[in-house]
Amino acid sequence: MKSFKLFLVAITSMAFFSCVQKEGMELVDENMAPIVRLGEDVLSDVVMVKFVSAPDESRLQELETEYGVTLEKVFKSTPGREELERRFGLDRWYEASFSEADDVDTKALKLSRDRFIEMVEYESIYRNDAQDGVYAAAPVTRAGNGVFNDPYLGNQWHYKNTGNATISKSVKAGADVNVSDVWATLTCGDPDIIVAVVDEGVKYTHPDLADNMWTNPGEIPGNGIDDDANGFIDDVYGFNFVTASRNKSSDPWGNGAISWDKTHVEGKQVKGDSGHGTHCAGTIAAVNNNGKGVCGIAGGSGKKDGCRIMSCQIFSDDRGGSSSITSRAIKYAADMGASVISCSFGISRAYSSDNAYIKNQGTVEIDAIHYFEACSNNPVLDGNIAIFAAGNETHDFAHYPGAFYDIISVSAFGPDFLPTFYTNYGPGCNISAPGGEAYHVTNRWDSMVLSTLPSELPQLGLEGAYNKTGLDYGFMNGTSMACPHVSGVVALGLSYAKKLGKKFSRDEFKRMILASVNDIDQYIGSKLEKTYAYSQSPLKMAPYYHKMGTGAIDAWRLMMHIEGLPTLTSGIGRQQWIDLTSAFGTASVSLTYLSIEVPAETVASMGLQKITPTNTDKYPAVMDQNGYAFVQFGRLYVHPTAVGSGKISISAVGGGDHVGGDNNPPGGMVLTQSVSLIARDADGGNGTGGWL
Repeated sequence: MKSFKLFLVAITSMAFFSCVQKEGMELVDENMAPIVRLGEDVLSDVVMVKFVSAPDESRLQELETEYGVTLEKVFKSTPGREELERRFGLDRWYEASFSEADDVDTKALKLSRDRFIEMVEYESIYRNDAQDGVYAAAPVTRAGNGVFNDPYLGNQWHYKNTGNATISKSVKAGADVNVSDVWATLTCGDPDIIVAVVDEGVKYTHPDLADNMWTNPGEIPGNGIDDDANGFIDDVYGFNFVTASRNKSSDPWGNGAISWDKTHVEGKQVKGDSGHGTHCAGTIAAVNNNGKGVCGIAGGSGKKDGCRIMSCQIFSDDRGGSSSITSRAIKYAADMGASVISCSFGISRAYSSDNAYIKNQGTVEIDAIHYFEACSNNPVLDGNIAIFAAGNETHDFAHYPGAFYDIISVSAFGPDFLPTFYTNYGPGCNISAPGGEAYHVTNRWDSMVLSTLPSELPQLGLEGAYNKTGLDYGFMNGTSMACPHVSGVVALGLSYAKKLGKKFSRDEFKRMILASVNDIDQYIGSKLEKTYAYSQSPLKMAPYYHKMGTGAIDAWRLMMHIEGLPTLTSGIGRQQWIDLTSAFGTASVSLTYLSIEVPAETVASMGLQKITPTNTDKYPAVMDQNGYAFVQFGRLYVHPTAVGSGKISISAVGGGDHVGGDNNPPGGMVLTQSVSLIARDADGGNGTGGWL
C-alpha cells in the first residue's frame, strides 16, 4: 500500500486551503496521492493524474466508470524514445476530464484516494511575461556597430550599449549581452542548432524571420496528412497546441496551424495575440546582415547560416497556456530536434517551496522539461538546455517553472544596468539579461527591447483601436525579453562549440552559462520607478544586491569559456593595470616576459589608446609593437576608451629568466598564453561596492 501526503504549491498555504478545503473533508491522509496546485488559475473541468505504473485499457475503463471521468494520454509516444519516456514517467500521465457540473476539487480528492494513482495535478494556466504591453513603432534609425547592415541594429542597445543618452538618461555603457565582437570574429550561428519558442505563435513568414525558421523535412504542407508519422498533421514550422484536436488517443493531432494574429473585442478593448512569440523569436535569431530591420543574437551572417526557430505555440488569443498544452509542446520540441527551449511564461504568484518533493514525485511540466533536457539534439552536448523567464511580479523569488532549482531562470535589467522595476529576483533567479524598461525617456519605448512583430496585429488595449499596425517591428519589455537574450546566447555558444569540435556534458555547459557573466553588483546609484500614472517614486536598489543571479549574461565570455581562455576585465576611460595571475599563475609577477601582441580588431573594439611605460630602467616592460599595451610587474597595462572585447597574446619564460636551447645555457621554456579582455564601464570608484 502506498503512503502519500497532500502536497500543495501555491502563493501561500492559506490561499490554497481556502480554495479546496470543504466542511467535513480530511485533507491529509496517508493513503492519498499528493494533490499539486501550482497557481491560482486552473481549469474547472479537468485534472491530470500520474499513475503508479502505465495502466492497461481495462484498468482505464474501470476508472472512467468508477469516477465519472474520461481518461486520455497527455503525451504521444515517439518511436525510439520509449525507454526515455518511461524513465521520466511520461507514459503514466493522463488527463481526467469531466462535466463542468462536477466540482474540480471534489474530483481531485476522489482520484487521489485511488491506489493506482501516484499524483493528481490541477491544470494550471500559464501567462506570458511581457510587461507593460507592446509598442509597434518605426524606430528612429541610429548608427549601428558596423558588423551588419541591418538598419535598426543601432537601436538594439541590448546587444551593444555604447552609452547613448537618447536611449536613457541614466544609460550605462556595457549594459548589454556583449555580442558584437562574437559576430565579428567568432561565430554568428549555425542552422543545425534549433531553438523552440514555446509561446504565442511565431510569424514564420516575417521578412526578418523566414530564412531562419525551422521546417520539418518530413512534412508536406497543407495536405492534411501526417506524412512523417510523428503524430502531428501539417507541422511544417512547428505546431499549435492550443487549437489542435484529436478524436481518440490513437489519432494524430490535427488542425494545429500556427497563428499569430487572433484577437477579440471586449467592450472597447482589443485583446488577444500580442506578437509576443514573434518578438522573442526575433531576439533569438532574426536574420542578420540582410539589410532589413533588426538583428538576432544567433541570426547568422546573411548567408542562411543562422540558428533555426521552431514555433511551439501554447497561447492563441485568450486560449491556451494550460499545463498539458505546455508539456506537450515541450516534448514536441525534444522529439523534433530542438537544442534549446525559450520559455517566456510562468505561473503568476506561484512558487515551489519544496523542490525536492516535486523532483521526486514529478509534476507533468517538470517531467516534460527533464525529458527535453535528457534528449541530445546536437553534436555538442549530451542533452538540451531549457531557459525560462523569472517573472514580472517584483517578487523576491522566481515564479514556476523557472523557480525549480535545476532550470535556468532569467531576471531583467535595463539600459542603466540596474534591475528593472518589474523583475523578480532572489531564490530561483539564476542569471540576468536585458529586459528593457519603459519610461526612461519621453517616448517610453527606446529604452525597451526592439525586435520583430507581426504587422497584422491591431493596437492591443487601446480603446476603439481596430486598425492594423502594419509594422513589422516594435518594442516590449519584461523578463520575457530577457529570457530570449539568454536563449540566443546559448544557441550562439552551441554554434561556436560545434565549429570548434568541442563536446561538453549538459550540466557542464549549464555551469559555463552561469559563469559567463559580468558583475551587476558593482553598479550603484539611485533609481526612480515610473508608474503607469507617469508619476515617479524612488525604487530602492538594496533588496536586489546579490540577488540577480550570477550576473549579466555575456556572449563573449561564454565563447571564451568554450575555447578555454581566461577572461580579464578592464574599465573604460583610464589607464590601468590588470593582474595576470589567472593566465600565468601566482608566479606571474616574477616571470620574464618576451612579447605581447594586440590584434587590430582588439584595438578597434575597445578603442585602445597608446600608452608609454615608466621606470623601465629598473622594471623592464614588454611593449606591443604598436604601443597599445605592455606588460610590467607581471601585470597588463591598457587604456580602453569603449566597451568591447578581444584577445591578446602574451609570451613569457617558464623556468628561468631566459630561454634555454641547444646552444644556450640552461634556461626555461617559452610559455605563450592567449587571454581574453573585456572593457566595461566601471562603477565610478566611490568604494561603496553595490547598490547602496
